[in-house]
Amino acid sequence: MSHIASTLSNLVQQTAFFGLSWGNYLMIIIALVFMYLAIKKGYEPLLLIPISFGMLLVNMYPDIMLKIEDSSNGVGGLLSYFYLLDDWSILPSLIFLGVGAMTDFSPLIANPISFLMGAAAQFGIYVAYIMAVLMGFPDKAAAAISIIGGADGPTSIFLAGKLGQTKYLGPIAVAAYSYMSLVPIIQPPIMKLFTTEEERKIRMDQLRPVSQLEKILFPIIVTIVVVMILPTTAPLIGMLMLGNLFKESGVVPQLTETASNALMYIVVILLGTSVGGCTSAEAFLNVDTLKIVALGLIAFAFGTAGGVWLGKLLSKLTHGKINPLIGSAGVSAVPMAARVSQKVGQEADPSNFLLMHAMGPNVAGVIGTAVAAGTFMAMFGVN
Repeated sequence: MSHIASTLSNLVQQTAFFGLSWGNYLMIIIALVFMYLAIKKGYEPLLLIPISFGMLLVNMYPDIMLKIEDSSNGVGGLLSYFYLLDDWSILPSLIFLGVGAMTDFSPLIANPISFLMGAAAQFGIYVAYIMAVLMGFPDKAAAAISIIGGADGPTSIFLAGKLGQTKYLGPIAVAAYSYMSLVPIIQPPIMKLFTTEEERKIRMDQLRPVSQLEKILFPIIVTIVVVMILPTTAPLIGMLMLGNLFKESGVVPQLTETASNALMYIVVILLGTSVGGCTSAEAFLNVDTLKIVALGLIAFAFGTAGGVWLGKLLSKLTHGKINPLIGSAGVSAVPMAARVSQKVGQEADPSNFLLMHAMGPNVAGVIGTAVAAGTFMAMFGVN
């Protein structure tokens, strides 16, 4: 009888209830809120569901992120193996491969001025970098944090790993993906603040047709130009353009299908759960995390504003041929930021269609964020 009692006592002691802190319970609540936003509100569910579930798991069973070298039997926790693929920059690069295979660069090719708006939307990155340094973060940590302003989770993870800032990776990744998910909430007030009703009603001319040859040459030329200038961008720009070349060449439909569907979704599962696994209470609930979340919001707001400001300038220079709203899509949350430009434009004029015009700055923003990351790596001499 005593043996049964002892066994039951040991079983009870092994439950999570006896090992969790108040911080773990708080993180579990946050995970459930993220799940609600993803499932009920539809905020980027492909990202938020795996992230929130990884967050849930690590705060109930911290050893799921146990490093191999810290284990007693030489076997690490499940999510620690997923995380290694983040740390080695494999998963962010594969995400870019899938994005390239799914993305049509025709709006950018047809309207090259979109590159300027994509570049302007990176303004928030540099504002956040300066503010992070002023807040006391080391230079490399400030650079890794500032990339949140590009609304590009994979690039944020990539740069944090390359700059050796893995201790901040969890908060950076969660902030980046959270703001990506909240694009429909964060961007419209900023867009409306800096534009007039008349500007939001501007109709743009239909984009010119883009030839198949242009579509094939674009990823090749961009890769050569960007990687020759910033070789450290090769993993991101190279994979983005390789995926797009799969799509536009028309001769490898199997690779296009795999990169844009099966492989993409496998990578999202691995990346999302491993990012969530970085959010244990001990790692996440501290002052630095609050600073990172605040800096990410500031960076994202300034990035949106920067794109709109340049859009307003170009609108004046072209005598009203460019709707400033499409500049906000220069943050690289593809294609959600472009859809928000369309939505805000249609609130002013229901018959106005800005989506394809906004896709130009949107995909330019993906390239721009990768270039910003490469610039920081070059600044700090990181290969």
